Amino acid sequence: MLGFLLWCILFVVCWPLAILALLLWPLVWLITLPFRLLGIAVDGVFGLLRAVVMLPARVLGGR
Repeated sequence: MLGFLLWCILFVVCWPLAILALLLWPLVWLITLPFRLLGIAVDGVFGLLRAVVMLPARVLGGR
């Protein structure tokens, strides 16, 4: 919602720039998609490592 409101303000202030931003947004989304997928993969690896490191404490009954 905040992004839409900022775009509306930009449209009022400078409509050609707002239209250009609207047309380029899908391209920016496609460029950043691999980085988001890499972030999800790295988060999964860190979760797995944390689970492996914490396993002995969980087996012994620690929280």
